[in-house]
Amino acid sequence: MTPGDADLGPEPPLQGPARTRIPPISGLVLLTDRREVVGRGPLVEVVAAAVAGGVRWVVLRELDLPRTERLALAAELRPILAEAGGILAVAGPDPLLDNAIATATAVREVAVPRAAVTARCIAGAHPLVALHLSAGGPYPPPDADMVGRSCHDEAELRRLSTEDYVTLSPVFPTRTKPGYGPPLLPEGLAELIRLSPVPAIALGGIETPAQVRACVEAGAAGVAVLGAIMRAPDPEQTAAALTNALEQATANH
Repeated sequence: MTPGDADLGPEPPLQGPARTRIPPISGLVLLTDRREVVGRGPLVEVVAAAVAGGVRWVVLRELDLPRTERLALAAELRPILAEAGGILAVAGPDPLLDNAIATATAVREVAVPRAAVTARCIAGAHPLVALHLSAGGPYPPPDADMVGRSCHDEAELRRLSTEDYVTLSPVFPTRTKPGYGPPLLPEGLAELIRLSPVPAIALGGIETPAQVRACVEAGAAGVAVLGAIMRAPDPEQTAAALTNALEQATANH
């Protein structure tokens, strides 16, 4: 940096969307991967336990499944989240909302304590359309109630247009994707958060309360985990421990 650059002060955040359709994503976010829960019970049971432990945002991945199986899985998971006041996001541009499944799901959903969201989650209304897209596309994102994007560096952040949040990864070395990186570490995470125009969720290799606290101190609006809960002997207990660490760190930050 030259003396002239220093005189300009910090670089401003990138330009982001000027609208908020639902409450911003925050807290402990769970990404699913049924392959990590072999021998630990069905994926739906693991997610239900995590929700009982405090998770309120779940991103359904399972991209290798046929669409009909993902559709049925989404229909099972949406009521679990809705009853707890949470939201299910679907990885990819397909929201998995065929009319038959959407109608059946809407009837099972109940009102939750978020006035702006509840109106869409009661009987007779279709579920919220929440998508989580990869850094590879599509651009621009499809219209939805909430759209998130996976990002890993400044160049990908600069491609954002109408997204509501981003995940930044990998923060730490990850067992789910060994060799993926290099890891940002809390210092790199903080730098990308400073550039992000939307709330940022830390992702990758986060398994302990200490790592959760480090991400919050770096400025993360929330923390996303996969293996920490998918592989846990007691998903509810693990979710509760990580949620408590995140809430305490947020209160003290």
